[in-house]
Amino acid sequence: MKAAELRDMSDEQLALSLKEACEHLFRLRIQSQTERLDAPSELLRQRRLIARIKTIQRQRELRAAPTELQAEKK
Repeated sequence: MKAAELRDMSDEQLALSLKEACEHLFRLRIQSQTERLDAPSELLRQRRLIARIKTIQRQRELRAAPTELQAEKK
């Protein structure tokens, strides 16, 4: 999934995608320990997807922070 597609998602959709990606990464790690993976590159792909989602969530959080500070000052 590309970053542009992730940015189009709502906060709830991003949180759900993050949860699913983390669960999939967990299953891949278990599978890599117990048997051979069909595509070892899938581990890296999932880690990068998680990083992209967390980055977008943090960007949104920082974008919302200045408006919260202005509201507190008033």
